[in-house]
Parts: sequence; structure tokens; C-alpha cells
Amino acid sequence: MSNSYQNYIPQKAIPFVQFLIDKHSFDLIIVNQRQTKHGDFRKLPNGKFQITVNNNLNKYQFLLTLVHEIAHHVTHQKFGRVQPHGKEWKTVFQHLMLPFITPDIYPITMLSHLANYLKNPKASTDSDVNLSLALRENKSEIGKHFIFEIPTGSLFSFKNTVYKRGNKRRTRFECLNMSNKKVYLFNQNVEIELLK
Repeated sequence: MSNSYQNYIPQKAIPFVQFLIDKHSFDLIIVNQRQTKHGDFRKLPNGKFQITVNNNLNKYQFLLTLVHEIAHHVTHQKFGRVQPHGKEWKTVFQHLMLPFITPDIYPITMLSHLANYLKNPKASTDSDVNLSLALRENKSEIGKHFIFEIPTGSLFSFKNTVYKRGNKRRTRFECLNMSNKKVYLFNQNVEIELLK
């Protein structure tokens, strides 16, 4: 097992992560960005276990994703086949995250959002808008904007489709697909490309 993951997580998290890697046998592979997921866990045909995490995540996102996937592995070892993000996984994930919930690892600005998310963790951290923005330190990818940052009526591109930003509905934005004229709801932390 290479230690290349150490460059991807906060320094103070390394001993805890190394403990988890040593205790639970799996291969960790850092992969190029995938649009649909930050990481995944699988059992390989040879019986070994593999965890992959995207290389484009910042150190806070990477650490949370890695522990999320290790929780799948531990849940699989303890309970066998259960709901992927069911109560067994939630309990294991909460337990595994405890040593990392400290200002030595996560900045104070992220800790309250992280603690709130961990009360009832979801399949994706992106579904928790406040945590998602905090983990990204409120910075979008270079050349992109968060949807909440652009003016109403702006045209933008998302996954090679052009939309027009509409009004905010409670927590999400109504956006008109310019091709099929249907309205879709976007979370405010979605990163888009603004069209001039």
C-alpha cells in the first residue's frame, strides 16, 4: 500500500487514516475525477476489497469521502449485505468520523456543518448544501460559479445543456432547460459555467 494518499488529506489525519487502512484490508486507488461520484467501495472478483477516491477533491472532501467509503467496507465486514446507506452504515460512518471531528483536522468553519451532517448522514455530502459549500471553502472550481452566485435570468451550461436561472424556491433554484423547455430544480451548490 503506497502512502500517496497522505498528500490528499490534512496532516493530523494521517495516523487515524493509517490505522484504518492497517486494520481493514483494502486497496486504496486515487483516480481521475468522475462526474457522478467522489469515491466508491467494491469487492473484487478475487475476493479483495478496493476503495477509489477522486483526485480533484480538496483535502477535507477527500478525507470525508475516504472515511465514507471505509465505512461501507466496515459495514460489509460486520453486517454483510445491507442497505448501502442504511442505519448500519450511518452508525459505522458516525463512529469512524469521531477522531476526525477536531479543529486540528477540520477548520472551525466546517466543524458545525460536519457535526450537523453526521447526525443523519446521506449518500452524498453534496446533498447537504451548507456542508458542501463549507468543505469547498465557498470556492467554486476555476472557470465555474455556484448557481446561487449568478443573477436571475442568466444563461448557464451544466453537463453540456443550456439553462436559464429562475427564482429560488425555498432551498433550490428553478432553471429552464432551453432545449426541452422543462423546469428543473438545482441545489444552490451546483457548479455551472456562466454563458456570456
